Amino acid sequence: MKLRLWGTRGSIPAPGPETVRYGGNTSCVEVVGDDRRHRMILDAGTGIRHLGNSFSVEGPERIDILLTHLHSDHIMGMGFFAPLWNPNQEIHLWGPASATKTLAERIARYLSPPFFPVPMSEIPSRLSFHDTPEEPFEVCGFSVTPARVLHQGPTVGYRVSDDHATIGYIPDHEPGLAGIDGVVQPSWISGYTIANGVDLLLHDAQYTEGEYPLRRGWGHSSIEQVIAYALACDVRRLMMFHHDPSHSDAELEALRDVGLRRWTQTRAAEDLLLAAEGVELTVGADELGLGSFRTGTA
Repeated sequence: MKLRLWGTRGSIPAPGPETVRYGGNTSCVEVVGDDRRHRMILDAGTGIRHLGNSFSVEGPERIDILLTHLHSDHIMGMGFFAPLWNPNQEIHLWGPASATKTLAERIARYLSPPFFPVPMSEIPSRLSFHDTPEEPFEVCGFSVTPARVLHQGPTVGYRVSDDHATIGYIPDHEPGLAGIDGVVQPSWISGYTIANGVDLLLHDAQYTEGEYPLRRGWGHSSIEQVIAYALACDVRRLMMFHHDPSHSDAELEALRDVGLRRWTQTRAAEDLLLAAEGVELTVGADELGLGSFRTGTA
């Protein structure tokens, strides 16, 4: 399984010289398996624009976009995703269900004036909408297990597996509100079914310990919380994700250094990673290969 990180920032894009190493685009991760005709994309932040521009004119046969939730930083790139404007492209959009409006109705509130110049009804691609089911489902050759997690509004995380590896993706999450570190039974930990035992977990690591008390209840994790969460869920490797827009590259590296103090008590330092836009990862049961590919970040 390969992951390509097209956007790693949270809340709002943060371009500039101080964020060039880890990127300024908001959440978007491409998951590539053995079937290259179908592509899975996790979230549609501003990073999805570069991803769409990387496809050939024909594009994949089918694209599935799995949204964790509908906060603006996770959907703001959708209207600039080139395959959306290809009349021959099949696109399936998945997102958490709501008791009040369909997924199509909620997305249309963004993809319509005055927020976007073209109404969703005029988008030419073959676009289908699906409520994310409560049970595991198959898509693009992957087994996907969704689960609700602690974050404002309907929000899910995704566990994605193939024959080679399993990853967890929980970019917006505040599990500390319900207890993590031996305080509650593992089965009660928010998102435990997603993260438990995965080869790689991409998880919200937005705040320092000093910042968190003033932002408690905003739906994001401090570095100590995400380390405690990963250890409680027995993940093999942790990737710090959804970086705060106010944090420079140097501040992100300092945040990782803080996390290493506890992480390295039981884990190897190289297994705590900082998500960087423009990185490609090969995730396998026995190894984690890191490479890079060209994006518009630098």
